Amino acid sequence: MSTRRQFLGAAAVTLALPSLARAASSRVLKFIPQSDLTVIDPVWTTAYVARNHGYMVFDTLFGMDAQYRIQPQMVGSVKIDDDGKRWDLTLRDGLRFHDGETVLARDCVASIRRWAARDALGGVLMKTTDELSAPDDRTIRFRLKKPFPRLPYALGKTSTPMCAMMPERFAALDPFKQIGELVGSGPFRFKADERVSGSRAVYEKFDRYVPRPDGTPGWTAGPKIVNFDRVEWITIPDEGTAAGALQAGEMDWWEIPTDDLKPVLLKAGHIKVEVKDPSGVIGFLKMNCLQPPFDNPGVRRALLGAFNQEDFVTAIAGTDTKMWRTNVGVFCPGTDLETDVGMEVLNAPRDMAKVKAALAAAGYAGQTVALMVATDTPYRKAMGDVGADAMKQAGMEVDYLAMDWGSAVARREKKAPIDQGGWSGLFTTLSGLDLQGPSGHAFRTSGETGWFGWVSSKRIEELRGQWLDANDLPEQQRIARDIQRQWWIDVPHIPIGQWFQPTASRDTLEGMLDGFPVFWGVKRT
Repeated sequence: MSTRRQFLGAAAVTLALPSLARAASSRVLKFIPQSDLTVIDPVWTTAYVARNHGYMVFDTLFGMDAQYRIQPQMVGSVKIDDDGKRWDLTLRDGLRFHDGETVLARDCVASIRRWAARDALGGVLMKTTDELSAPDDRTIRFRLKKPFPRLPYALGKTSTPMCAMMPERFAALDPFKQIGELVGSGPFRFKADERVSGSRAVYEKFDRYVPRPDGTPGWTAGPKIVNFDRVEWITIPDEGTAAGALQAGEMDWWEIPTDDLKPVLLKAGHIKVEVKDPSGVIGFLKMNCLQPPFDNPGVRRALLGAFNQEDFVTAIAGTDTKMWRTNVGVFCPGTDLETDVGMEVLNAPRDMAKVKAALAAAGYAGQTVALMVATDTPYRKAMGDVGADAMKQAGMEVDYLAMDWGSAVARREKKAPIDQGGWSGLFTTLSGLDLQGPSGHAFRTSGETGWFGWVSSKRIEELRGQWLDANDLPEQQRIARDIQRQWWIDVPHIPIGQWFQPTASRDTLEGMLDGFPVFWGVKRT
């Protein structure tokens, strides 16, 4: 740990006090998110900070428990007929929107359609659907072309974008444009009048929210019992100041403390540092496949040889090998679909002369790589710094674009050339859970209708469809091996390793659930 960082960790208590207001009440929870909330529409973006915000404001038809099982949430009962081709989902009693209106089936139908236009698995579900309707106020009906047993998973998965239930008048809006007003269905109301861009987002308990009456609270499933009247998300870009505010009791919970400040936090006392998501975080380079130089799959393949996963994970998570893994391919390590097919493209010794030759042979001719680097989040900055250095060593012309994460999220939606505000590359992450199978948006390779980067691979799309239809694990594993084999040909993204990200909180908080931060169940002792 640097002397400067040690000083910050100790001195920030004093420095932070004038600028941050103390919690006014034990009924207020103050939280430091991973980055500023720049997008409030959780369907429009796949950014995790927007997903976490979305689960506060919106409820979902199904939820996922701590064992990764899908459970009914807003749905009270499920009836399946016609050999699995007709599903009737009946809403439970007491569901209301934040404007006081009752949640109706037609609201949910419109919400599903809006979400499915942006989500990879949602798109597959809709292609399999002959009819999605609301025959009455409480019934959502799917008539399918063929059985789709993963229907509850699609509607209840926690990977982004979430299937948020919103009023029909908002859900009917263009899914490729952000909604500007939030009328939610979840346990918290978003206080738009108190939002300060770059600094603060505020949520109030929705007193008319009716938690599910049965089940055990676990992640996004079960009763969502809110114990705080108000939750404030306070963006603190400087990690020393964030650590000091947590130590002083000005903040209650820091989502992503930096690795080198963990010893300082633990030594301070009254602070817990815990890993809450056992699936970890997997980082990767996402490339814009519509613009040079990464519109050329040969260039993408050549770049595979430039990255050493250990360089990335040690820069992010330190030298403790229990906190990271290398030899990470397309699927999450330790899960059923993990495979070593073709991993020699990542595991062979780095030879930059060989990479330079491969880039030249593929047609790379010195085009600028506009690399967006989110410098307001330490692990994103570490990925960008290591990656930019490797690209430069490989002979690429790199334009290092330092920006905050919110700006990167907005800019990554642009498909234009870099001289018109576009981009070439971005290092980002997914939770390991999102990479347990090929149903998520990271595996959507449908060109301009897919996830940002807009890679096109007909073969991977075919294999995804086969995997969704496969009912036994050996067949799914065979298809997963084929997907990874094709991955090293088309290179939708380049994996750079897995790490386990702890969260830090005051020891007066209890009831925090595993997974990404949710704000029900947690209370102050």
